Amino acid sequence: MILRRVARPLLASMFITGGINALRDAEGHAQAVKPVIDKTVDQAGDSVPEAVPTDPVTLVRIDGAVKLAAGTLLALGKFPRLAAGALLASLVPTTAAAHRFWEMDGDDRQQQTIQFLKNTSLAGGLLLAAADTEGKPSVGWRAKHAVREAGKQVQGTTDAVQKNVQKSQKNLQKSAGRAGAKAGKAAGKAGKATGRAGKVTGKANRTFALSR
Repeated sequence: MILRRVARPLLASMFITGGINALRDAEGHAQAVKPVIDKTVDQAGDSVPEAVPTDPVTLVRIDGAVKLAAGTLLALGKFPRLAAGALLASLVPTTAAAHRFWEMDGDDRQQQTIQFLKNTSLAGGLLLAAADTEGKPSVGWRAKHAVREAGKQVQGTTDAVQKNVQKSQKNLQKSAGRAGAKAGKAAGKAGKATGRAGKVTGKANRTFALSR
């Protein structure tokens, strides 16, 4: 969509520029956030893992690299939702550290308030970009749909098995009925044969008695 091709580079331009500037002048940017970082590290104390960098210059460079890389991906439309999420994760601590307007007075307070609100506006745009599925179903929807489809298939299989069982039972009942009917007919025939044999025997006995 043309709108996304235009909007994504516009949204990413601020982050790409900020990332380049941070990498070029990491020391200068570090001076602005150093008090906040030092205060945070002091409050955390020994709970900060050794693998986590606490040097302001290093943190500024990492933040600049993230902004540059993720901003470029967003501008190009490559993994846009992931890139927007990375930029948002980078924007929040940067805003909290560099634009603490509530600690300032006068013109500085006004300027930092503007910067803070500008960043919150960018955060809103990043939230929209991170949630944009480009008209495709979201992962959550697809997962729920897959579960429903699996449930329908299981129910269909269960119904088919029940129908087959019921059909088999009916066939067995019919077979048993036919076998019973045949057995009844055979018993009837045997009874008739026995009756005829009895008659023949009776006649033979009467003939024998007369001949004596």
